[in-house]
Order: sequence, then structure tokens, then C-alpha cells
Amino acid sequence: MIKRALISVSDKTGIVDVARELEEMGVEIISTGGTKKTLEEEGIKVISVEEVTGFPECLNGRVKTLHPGVMAGLLAKRDNEEHMQHLFDLSIEPIDMIIVNLYPFKNTILREGCTFEEAIENIDIGGPTMLRAAAKNFQDVAVVIDPNDYDVVLGELRENGEVSYDTKLNLAKKVFMSTSYYDTLIASYLREQVGDDSYPETLTLCYDKAQDLRYGENPHQDAVFYKEVRPMKGSLPLSKQLHGKELSYNNINDTNGALEILKEYSDEPTIVAVKHANPCGIASDVSIAVAFKKCYEADPQSIFGGIIASNEEIDEETALQISNIFIEVVVAPSYTEEALKILTKKKNIRILQLDDIKHNQEGKDIKKVMGGLLMQARDTKLLSDELKVVTKRQPTNKEMQDLIFSWKAVKHTKSNAISIAKDKILVANGPGQVSRIWALENAVKQGGERVKGAVLASDAFFPFDDCVKAAYEAGITAIIQPGGSIRDEDSIKACNEYGIAMVFTGVRHFKHS
Repeated sequence: MIKRALISVSDKTGIVDVARELEEMGVEIISTGGTKKTLEEEGIKVISVEEVTGFPECLNGRVKTLHPGVMAGLLAKRDNEEHMQHLFDLSIEPIDMIIVNLYPFKNTILREGCTFEEAIENIDIGGPTMLRAAAKNFQDVAVVIDPNDYDVVLGELRENGEVSYDTKLNLAKKVFMSTSYYDTLIASYLREQVGDDSYPETLTLCYDKAQDLRYGENPHQDAVFYKEVRPMKGSLPLSKQLHGKELSYNNINDTNGALEILKEYSDEPTIVAVKHANPCGIASDVSIAVAFKKCYEADPQSIFGGIIASNEEIDEETALQISNIFIEVVVAPSYTEEALKILTKKKNIRILQLDDIKHNQEGKDIKKVMGGLLMQARDTKLLSDELKVVTKRQPTNKEMQDLIFSWKAVKHTKSNAISIAKDKILVANGPGQVSRIWALENAVKQGGERVKGAVLASDAFFPFDDCVKAAYEAGITAIIQPGGSIRDEDSIKACNEYGIAMVFTGVRHFKHS
């Protein structure tokens, strides 16, 4: 039975109605500071914490509830005679319910211009302590941290005069999830402040649910999209959807892949097309409209049902081209009014606007595996300090431009990967083969005649010279690869025989997931 309740909340949504109903049920209400003032202004009788503790608030409110008068009242086990005798001897009354939510640390640090001092002052101490105490003693104390639970608790009190064991257990679970999140958020903020980018011995992470998804990679898998508390600029959680139905699991995964690729091409107007997380078209040119035309013409089949990412505004000319094919998602920094009119005529296309789409920064990548978690630094490095031409023939300036273009593409193609480019267009891509020569052969077959006079990028070294021979037969004129094989000299010798220029980057870009 609930006889006494302590209420102290930062989020005062609905709290007056809750307190009034508790008062009508005969519950004695204890409160602090701003919450007490709010309730009293609404005519609700409130006992101050000072009356319970016999001690005034101090240190500008930093210490209010950290006192045996509160903590013992929460932690005493009602079926333990010794506990109850202690309360009696100390003239402490039990507290049967607390409604507490915490200082708004998250909202504070997300506010533009927030100072370090402001952030520190919004670290709650008494609130988490009371919540954890009450949650530990959940069988005797109902602990409410979420305003969404007010109706459930009040409904059970109206109907049964008490809160059920199962509900109190569920409320306790929610408290420990919330305080864990709160402490992790503070720890993450402090790590940022001191520039700690290490891999800690223990790992806790903070993510907020962005949306429930209709299903995962396949219809029989359920899924949710979580976002970082402070996502990186130019990342998908910061996009604004302008049109279309909700993004699916695969839409989100593939669109993120398109954005990762697009960030490599920040120096000129570029279109990236992605299908099943692999680039199926990339082109850079003087305008987005021209880039899209070349991207599409390079592989008009694979782009069907794919994802389009643009690093410049989508104009009317580009929108007209997009509207002629089936595209799942278009993401761009902006759209002209005419472009939106054209694109929104297509019912099923999802249109996303993402500011700072070119922004790129270092960070961490995370992958869940059975029983564990893999974490690594984001692959933001493109080349080593110095490119090394290892053949007799030097690549021409145009070949070098295309080599770098293809190197950016292969970096984001599932390994083993071969990317073939010409005139700053991805003319063929060979992703995800268990043999490098198969990846090359698939790319050449896909590219057909367009491969002649093109350049080739390999995400890792050539283990044999068979790839060089196949490249020569296809009409490839220059190759870029990391180097580092014990058989490098075989590939270099073959290139010299065939008049192919080859460049070593000294950097490998495996992409296994």
C-alpha cells in the first residue's frame, strides 16, 4: 500500500495531475525545490524534504536527498523486523513510492553553446542514488522514472490499491537501464572533453531509438534503427525525409554505404549509385546532371531499385533523369523546387535531405558478432604518404586521375574487389569474390567494351600475375593496388611486358561487411 511518495522531477509533464490523484488517494507527498513549488502553486499539499531529513538543502541544492531520512526510508525491507525496528528507533518513516527523473544532462550538452561548467552542474547525484535505492528495494517501493508509466501505476492503484509485483519489477528494470544510460552519457562526454579516443577496458555505449523498422534484412527478421546521441555531421540520422514511406533496414544500410562512398568525392560534383551495399555506379563531372547521366549509362541495369546519393543540389534536369527509373532512395544536400515537384510524383521513392553531406571525420565502426562485438577506427585514410610507380611506364595525368577515382570506389566495395574506371566514371565493379581473379573477370565481363582504355583498382595486392594478364587482355592501361605480395615482382614484370603502368598505394582497403 502506498502511504508516502517522494516526487522530484526535471520533466514536469503530467506531474500535477499525478500528484493530485495521489493526494486524493490519501498519499502523503514529499518534494524538493522546483517540483515542490510547482505542486504547491496548484494547491497540492506537499512536505519538504527538509522536514523529513531535519537538515536544510545545502551547496546551492547539490545536497538535498542524500540523507538517512530518505535513503533508509527507501531501502528498508518491510518484511525484515530488524530493518523496521531500525526505522522506528531512528524515527524514520518508510517511503513507498518515488517519482524521480534526472537533471537534463543530455539536453544540456546538445544545446548550442553549452559550456563545460553548465554540463557538470547538470550531472544529477541525488536522483540516481534515490532511483537505484528504490529499484533495489522494488518489492516494497514503486519507482517511476518515465512519465509514460504514470497511467499504468495510477490505474493499478485505482483498481487494486497497490502496484503489482510484476509492474514494480518492470519499473525497476527501467530505472537501471536509465541510470546506466545516464552515466554512460556523462562518461562519453568527459571522454570527448579530454580527447580520449582509446579502446577502454570496459565498454558501454549510448544509442537512442530512432524508429522501429518493418523488418530487417529479410521479412522474417525484426529490426530497430538506433542513432548515436550526437551523430556525426553528414550522417544518416541527421537527414530529413521529405517524401516517401519509412526507410527499411536495407534502405538505411545501403544509404549509409552510399554516403560513405560519396564522402571520398568531395572535390567535384559526384553521383553515387549503390545496390546491396556495393557501388554500382559513380561519376564525377562539371554538374550533377551530367554526372548522373554518366553514372546511369555506365550500368543502367544494376541501378534499378538502388540508392542515389549526390553531393550537390538536385536540380530539375537531374530529377527528370531520376524519375525515369525506379529508385528506392535519393539523398542530397538540397533540392530545387522544380526537382521536388518532379520527384514527389513518384509514390514509392524516398527523398532525403542531408546537410553537411560532404563532412567526414574519424570515429569508430562497430559490428555485432555472436557473443561479442568488434570495434575499429573508421577507414578514413585513402592513400599512404607517397604513391609509388613501380613500372617502367608512368601513368599519364588522365590515368592518374582515373586511378585515384577507381581507388576511392574499390575502398568501399566488398572484398575481394576490383573497380574499373574511365573518364571519372565507374564503368565496372567486381565485388565480393573469394578469388581476386574472379572479381576481375566479373568486372571485365560486366564492363564489356567500356573496359578498353580504362584503369583498374584492386583493394588488396595481387597474389599472382594472372590478374595483370587478364587486365591486359581486357584493354586495361593502368593499375592501382596496395602492393606487398611476395610475388609483387611477377606482377610488375608482367605490367612491363604489356606496357601497363602500375602504382602501389601502400594501403589496403579490405571491406568484409
